[in-house]
Amino acid sequence: MLKWALIFAIVALIAGGLGFTGVAGAAAGIAKFLFFLFLVGFVVFLVLGFWAGRKVAGD
Repeated sequence: MLKWALIFAIVALIAGGLGFTGVAGAAAGIAKFLFFLFLVGFVVFLVLGFWAGRKVAGD
């Protein structure tokens, strides 16, 4: 997911540099959405990993 966010960010930069502001805005919006989705998933799995590790270590 982070890979796709980076791809869309690069597309937005290139499109913005070439003057395609509509495409650049759309690609930047998609990149931002994917990045925050990745960030939420990362935090959820990080918390679940700590919780499962603590549960196993507590036994």
